[in-house]
Amino acid sequence: MTTYRVGQAAELLGVSADTVRRWTDSGRLRAGRDRGERVIDGADLARLLTETAPAADEAPVIESARNRFAGIVTQVEKEGLVAVVHLQAGPHRITSLMTREAADDLGIEPGDLAVAVVKSTNVVVEVPRPQ
Repeated sequence: MTTYRVGQAAELLGVSADTVRRWTDSGRLRAGRDRGERVIDGADLARLLTETAPAADEAPVIESARNRFAGIVTQVEKEGLVAVVHLQAGPHRITSLMTREAADDLGIEPGDLAVAVVKSTNVVVEVPRPQ
């Protein structure tokens, strides 16, 4: 199970660490303990990000290639040779189509932190290397 430190969750949610702590205390966000430190359940963080994502009211600004969107994996669909990975990066919902083998190699699951790298019409998904 993937977990996030309170500060990481706060950054991804766009709120303060104190707000994340209040949300865990109230039960809005599931948390546990890892070596005495409060950690946030990745799948529950993905749920909250999806529920609270603001609508993208206007088109994003024009930027150069190689745009990077850090976010949380919300869904992974695997069928046959193909995998579809959905990420929520702030107000942006990003979908990447890749081979099932690539998704299996990444070991990607809902709640995982990932980065969508966009160049032209291709979306590449990156995850931190296991420590």
